[in-house]
Amino acid sequence: MIQTLAFYLFAALVLASAVMVIMARNPVHSVLWLILAFFNGAGLMVLVGAEFIAMLLVIVYVGAVAVLFLFVVMMLDIDFAEMRAGFIKNFPLGIAIAVILFVELFVGLAAYNAGGLELATADGASATPMGESNIEAVGALLYSRYVLLFEVAGIILLVAMIGAIVLTHRQRPEGTRSSQDIGKQNRRRPEDATVMKQPEVGKGVEL
Repeated sequence: MIQTLAFYLFAALVLASAVMVIMARNPVHSVLWLILAFFNGAGLMVLVGAEFIAMLLVIVYVGAVAVLFLFVVMMLDIDFAEMRAGFIKNFPLGIAIAVILFVELFVGLAAYNAGGLELATADGASATPMGESNIEAVGALLYSRYVLLFEVAGIILLVAMIGAIVLTHRQRPEGTRSSQDIGKQNRRRPEDATVMKQPEVGKGVEL
């Protein structure tokens, strides 16, 4: 009984959060609703026994992707008026793409119901061994058979992160308050940074 109630609760919150992601006018609020949707999706994964996927949703999507979206939206100087004007301008194209996607989905469902597709069936060869959780099984498979692909994916993500930093880096003019001279900071001596004072009793401190 408690599992059924938890399922309907998580499912309802996921649907409501997904709707609010689209309907929210503020992009920051949209990202926060997206984080809530990820959390409830992780709850659904726990209910079906896929705790590894639930952990991925919380750690990877909430802890990294969604928080990164939030920081990017908050740090970028976004002109919301211009963005809304572009939305109205491209609205017909978006509707056309949505119609095409719905038609493709309808055709795919019709083909599946007609029996034209042959889906593979599980033969039990990749079943989780007795006495092991699915996290242990996925870890053993990931770091043995697919370790090369795992490392390649890590390198690709690293290159993407460096590329994003390079593309968004802005060179500030010299002499501004926010500019930095790393060489000058490294050459700075302690005696240039601090001044020792010997104030007399009751005379106060010279600033």
